[in-house]
Amino acid sequence: MLYTVGDTHGNQYKWVEQIEPILSPSDIILICGDFGVGFWNGRYWSEETFYDFLSEQEYTVLFIDGNHENFDKLNSYPVETWCGGNVHKIRNNNVIHLMRGEVYCIDGNTIFVMGGGYSIDKYRRTEGVSWWSQEMPSEEEYLSALANLDKVGNNVDYIITHTAPSETVYYLSTLRSLGIKNDVIQEQPLTSFLDEIQRKVTYKHWYFGHFHVDLELWRNQTAVLSCVRELETGKVVRQWDSYEG
Repeated sequence: MLYTVGDTHGNQYKWVEQIEPILSPSDIILICGDFGVGFWNGRYWSEETFYDFLSEQEYTVLFIDGNHENFDKLNSYPVETWCGGNVHKIRNNNVIHLMRGEVYCIDGNTIFVMGGGYSIDKYRRTEGVSWWSQEMPSEEEYLSALANLDKVGNNVDYIITHTAPSETVYYLSTLRSLGIKNDVIQEQPLTSFLDEIQRKVTYKHWYFGHFHVDLELWRNQTAVLSCVRELETGKVVRQWDSYEG
């Protein structure tokens, strides 16, 4: 079974208490950014021991990057090809970073991914320690994404991103109770790019994280955080109270 979940932020409690229990051998779970590379040290294990634990499981962990990753560490892994696209293999064949702008064929599904986002809490973080400028995509990554989509006729089954198209961000901002801002200018190059993807690419469903809400939206788009959903149906198979402080 293919599942998706929102930001994990290196939270071992969230993984062990909520995500791990629903996964069976051969399952695949896809994290919509802010997996937490560089931030998995916790009560249960050190980060490397946590990755070792995941590598011993019979399910597969796939993730795109968000804006809360140690990009120096993430980019230190060699680039390999897997399921038709470039990846970083964190452990073996079952803990894998899906790289920006790539298209993969996974269990018969074509999946386009685009990581990256802007940290509105950048002012509280330290460059090279808790914040990295690579959080936003480069022009090369945008162009590569368009080229990869062109190769598949701009037609995929699923889109997985961290942030959302700017039109969707605006829609979220109109839901006043959520407190989501529509004026993060620094993220607009990416959200505007995702608008272009939304207009030109045919897809069944689009999942994204970043905004710390669980909400089914317009245009077959779903924001995810505190639940695990079946990728194909969108069905919630596990829900929990937010671990976010």
